[in-house]
Amino acid sequence: MTNDGKWSIKRINIVLLLLVIVITVAPFFFHPKGSEFGGADDQGPDLIQKEHPSYQVWFKPIWEPPSREIESLLFALQAGIGAGVIGYILGYLKAKRVYIRGELTQLPPERTTST
Repeated sequence: MTNDGKWSIKRINIVLLLLVIVITVAPFFFHPKGSEFGGADDQGPDLIQKEHPSYQVWFKPIWEPPSREIESLLFALQAGIGAGVIGYILGYLKAKRVYIRGELTQLPPERTTST
């Protein structure tokens, strides 16, 4: 790749990193005074109860986590497993494309263990 006055890969990565930092930090400075973070988990049932007071719940969860911390842990675990699966699939497809195009000229050496 030649650098003919266009942006270099290093410069693009630095700009993207700065953009991620700005997007991450900005909510700490630009929010209404006195506002608190509250998830949307409890807003749905409250709105339904307000709009339709005669609504009867027809399903209850099979199991509820004993605390909010465990619920957050399970959610993070689910997100981590999902990210791992997506990463594996993307890596597999990339390696398959490289192999099909013939860009892989030599396989990596086999690792052997001696006892």
